Amino acid sequence: MLLSLAVTVALAACQREAAAPVATTATPDAAPAPATLTLDESKLPGVNSFKASDLDPSVEACVDFGGHVNGTWLAANPIPGDRTSWGAFEMLDERSQAVQRQLAEQAAAMPGAGGVEAIVGNFWSTGMDAEKINAQGIAPIQGELDAIAALDSQDKIVGYLRTSAAKGQNTLFGFGAEADFKKSDMNMAYAMQGGLGLPDRGYYFDADKKDKLDAYQQHIAKVLELSGVAAADAQAQAKDVIAFETRLAKPSKSSEEMSRDVSLYYNPVSIADADKLTPNFPWAPFFESQGVATPATFSLAIPAFHAEISKMLADVPPAQWQAYLRFHAVDGASPYLSDAFAQEHFNFYSQVLRGQKEMKERGKRVLDVIETQAGEALGQMYVKVAFPAESKAQMETLVKNLSDALKLRIENLAWMSDETKAKAMEKWASFTPKIGYPDKWRDWNGLTTGRDSYIGNVLAANEFNYKWNLSKIGKPVDKTEWGMPPQMVNAYYNPLQNEIVFPAAILQPPFFDPAAPAEMNYGGIGAVIGHEMIHGYDDQGSRFGPTGNFENWWSEADASGFKKLTDQLVAQFDGYEAVPGKKVNGKLTLGENIADLGGLAVAYDAMKKATDGTTDAGTDGLTRDQRFFANWATVWRRNFTDQELAVRLNTDPHAPANFRAIGAPSNLGSFAAAYSCKPGQPMVRSGKDQVVIW
Repeated sequence: MLLSLAVTVALAACQREAAAPVATTATPDAAPAPATLTLDESKLPGVNSFKASDLDPSVEACVDFGGHVNGTWLAANPIPGDRTSWGAFEMLDERSQAVQRQLAEQAAAMPGAGGVEAIVGNFWSTGMDAEKINAQGIAPIQGELDAIAALDSQDKIVGYLRTSAAKGQNTLFGFGAEADFKKSDMNMAYAMQGGLGLPDRGYYFDADKKDKLDAYQQHIAKVLELSGVAAADAQAQAKDVIAFETRLAKPSKSSEEMSRDVSLYYNPVSIADADKLTPNFPWAPFFESQGVATPATFSLAIPAFHAEISKMLADVPPAQWQAYLRFHAVDGASPYLSDAFAQEHFNFYSQVLRGQKEMKERGKRVLDVIETQAGEALGQMYVKVAFPAESKAQMETLVKNLSDALKLRIENLAWMSDETKAKAMEKWASFTPKIGYPDKWRDWNGLTTGRDSYIGNVLAANEFNYKWNLSKIGKPVDKTEWGMPPQMVNAYYNPLQNEIVFPAAILQPPFFDPAAPAEMNYGGIGAVIGHEMIHGYDDQGSRFGPTGNFENWWSEADASGFKKLTDQLVAQFDGYEAVPGKKVNGKLTLGENIADLGGLAVAYDAMKKATDGTTDAGTDGLTRDQRFFANWATVWRRNFTDQELAVRLNTDPHAPANFRAIGAPSNLGSFAAAYSCKPGQPMVRSGKDQVVIW
């Protein structure tokens, strides 16, 4: 769940969010009523804290630490029907959503509401009105489908791609603002790959995923049929859509390639050079249509992908373009349309692809949409009732202690030269932590929502967010912005700003508890803090300097030594078998594994210094060190459906949770000492098998 890079927050193509605009009722201009928000904590679900009673004495800590700490809990806590995974993160997400639901209900019932309360209340009220949504059927997007049906030439198709993109509905490729890799204090435009409905390019070619490709084709046919296409025609058009996306998939980069080579995002070109690559899709008119001044350069990432789009504009028949665009228009709108559309969307994307047994109830789905479209608006309400000031103060102390511990580890690295250490220390000194919530809230003026149409509110917010993002192009980076809302259970490192960010919702057990002993917080959120800091020095974060610029600050010898160490970690995780016949991809997950290993080591050092001279209480018969590592494992207790795990093994840069529980500790002598493990036991990696990096 923890992000390794935040460079593509605004660049992901809107593959399943495209639909047509509908009229919305403007929020009243009257002065906002004072918002009095309350929280009934008795209605909130519990948290997942470590308990000594969870320990399984039949599984030795030195043999399978994850099983020792988590086996009993995992066996007793199956995945709920409306989830595809269940563990510490999901339990906190349920708790966060329970808070959000109370706030959304209050906002919807607030007379004369304005500002963020009006936005949240309008989303909630319209999203919960199933009767009105069902009565509207497909009517809210019929105008869009009529426009697609009229695309009978290349010029008309190009024109449609521009106008739909201007509404934040770019089905084909991602487009948005992000910091310039070479001048990270300024934003530039990035165009990315996109256009695929399946999770990764491999789903279109790999034999072991053929069943998912076939199921996707049937899903396409069903969606087209629901939209009014005759059954036989829908089947034929579905084949055309698969052929279309397969062509897009060929030049696309895989999840592994994108996660392990951040330079793929950065390919600055002039408009003239871009036009040479894509002669059928000129870029100056595209920028103009988006309301953006044509820049001298922009990043045309994955150029072969964009070249293929240009070719397809010339040689793919208009009818095939229509099938592709019609499907994605309906598919993207389906979660906000009547039940038949929402159910089919669930049937494929959640049930077939990920093994989810039941659709989330409507309230949870609406809250997911609010978080996507107006997350920081709801977050502004969330922190008023759910984030105590003392939590931020304690977190600041933890960050300082982890930072000090990291400094010492860098200074004492045996494999790194003094020259490179000096550069590493320069980067260390410039880390910027952000805790809880933004110091400056986002301005939502200009977003018009109302009580007439749920999908109307969704589309209005989607377009508003897109234009807000584009407004940054060519302007200085606003370093007060956050890439996540406060109510999200997550954390991230942004290499372009060299910042580590911890939203309020993750600052709860098992990660953080203001009343818990030090070892529990250091083994939880402390290791997360260390993890995010180490991302600045992982295989990709280490390619960015102290100011966030993409630059090489390594000596050739140190870079080579670092590569040898990280290759050892790749080999370690390549050896873990997730399911029979399927192993973890050590290269795909390398960045997260580096961060786990270094982060846990740094957190342990910080914990030892913070508790130096104090008595170990031996709580529950466990030493302080044992409880530190036990809480680390508690964070990673997590069940997955077989289908969810299969998707993650192909696309997720994080290793499955059970291997995160054991991977880093098995390399630490402090873990072996804490549990009196002996050489040769599975949780003791020694000699050439032990990996020590940061």
